[in-house]
Amino acid sequence: MMNEARLYSLEQVAERLGLQVRTVRSYVRSGRLKAMRIGKQYRVTRESLEDLTGPALKRNAVPRHRHVEVSSVIQVDAVSQDTASRVTNHLVGAAKAPRDDGAPLRVETIYDEERSQLKVIVIGSLLNAANVFRLLGVLLEA
Repeated sequence: MMNEARLYSLEQVAERLGLQVRTVRSYVRSGRLKAMRIGKQYRVTRESLEDLTGPALKRNAVPRHRHVEVSSVIQVDAVSQDTASRVTNHLVGAAKAPRDDGAPLRVETIYDEERSQLKVIVIGSLLNAANVFRLLGVLLEA
């Protein structure tokens, strides 16, 4: 368990940062990294190390994973009822298919018969939404 007053040797600092010891020594000499001399060796406090690298994640902290989601409404004009049904079946089927990333994907459609207009609502990850957009483009070209 690390405590706040912990002192690190230059070798330990180099290992933690993935650097050569001589690089860490040059940081100390240039003042980029504050260190104290104890006998013939330098020691670096946790605070000085964090001044260089930024605060470390706490052991009990919950790791954060960035979540990016797209929500889009696509409006397609001049669509027949048959075409709307065909497009809906393909898109809903594609949304239900298993994906490698396991990210949820929702696709819903609304057809306005009076206006011959299809609205497609897509909610999901960037990659999955992009795949739905590509599929929609192919279906509408057919």
